[in-house]
Amino acid sequence: MEVKVLSSVAEYQPSPSISGNIWVTLGLPSRGTRLYDLIHLGLPFEHLNQIATLLRMERDVVSTVIGVSSTILARRAKAGRFNTVESDRLVALIALYEGALSLFEDDFAAATEWMNSPARGLGSRRPQDMLRTRVETNAVLDLIGRLERGVLV
Repeated sequence: MEVKVLSSVAEYQPSPSISGNIWVTLGLPSRGTRLYDLIHLGLPFEHLNQIATLLRMERDVVSTVIGVSSTILARRAKAGRFNTVESDRLVALIALYEGALSLFEDDFAAATEWMNSPARGLGSRRPQDMLRTRVETNAVLDLIGRLERGVLV
């Protein structure tokens, strides 16, 4: 007697992940004094396009998320560098995406959806909108840590 097992639940298929580490791809250290120095100096403007491409975001969305208007963006393009605050926010954006990718086991689509969805643990704010202050960014990183450990939010 042959028994066939049929499943009505579709098998989970993760989306393609970002190949390699975002930090390595950008040529940036993820921590340490070299990163501090680069932030104080100001990240090169071309990192904006690289980050937008890696995170599959429009360049305008990245600039909005880090709080840079189109007028300021034009000035930064001319100068070739972001200022310290803007560089810090770009680094925070990378850190949040790295955390979300870790949480969702490198499933880029799931991480992106989570970053763009209101989170109850953040007062119904979207994680990607929490880059204006270090306190907000830390709240997202804390939430990711709690979710990874299975702590209810």
